[in-house]
Amino acid sequence: MGPFPPSFGNLYILVAVDYVSKWIEVVALPTNDAKVVKFLRKNIFTRFVGVARMLQLNEIEEHRMFSYENAKLYKDKTKAWHDKKIQKRELIPGEKVLLFNSRLKLFPGKLKSRWSGPFQLIGVYPYGAVDLLDEKIGREFKVNGQQVKHYWGEPLARMKVTTTLEDP
Repeated sequence: MGPFPPSFGNLYILVAVDYVSKWIEVVALPTNDAKVVKFLRKNIFTRFVGVARMLQLNEIEEHRMFSYENAKLYKDKTKAWHDKKIQKRELIPGEKVLLFNSRLKLFPGKLKSRWSGPFQLIGVYPYGAVDLLDEKIGREFKVNGQQVKHYWGEPLARMKVTTTLEDP
């Protein structure tokens, strides 16, 4: 409990209650950090729980640390595998690119493309920002470089072809 007004450098009161015997231990402490856990292990657990339980607690702590290390190794390996699969894109000013439209969620459509454009790439900044030019309206804007991809073709000319079928 606390913090209380300081008394001999102590600001907090630690109260431990044994639920079986209703025994209460009270001690004044200067802080409420990891030193409290050390105090509990040294003064409370060893006195009431015994050596066997302390060994079990140590085993649990070792198992927790082992699990943490394994999770960290797994995370590092997964990240390395994923990073290896990423292809490096090099954007050059003057190229045509498509822009990912993340706000298209308002009107979801199963077959509707989320890529708009093409736009002309004007400039590439450090840390991935790019300048794009919308040639239709002549507007220039800056976007995140991760939201663009190369545009590999010009729009198809829609030609109307009429074929008449005659009886033989």
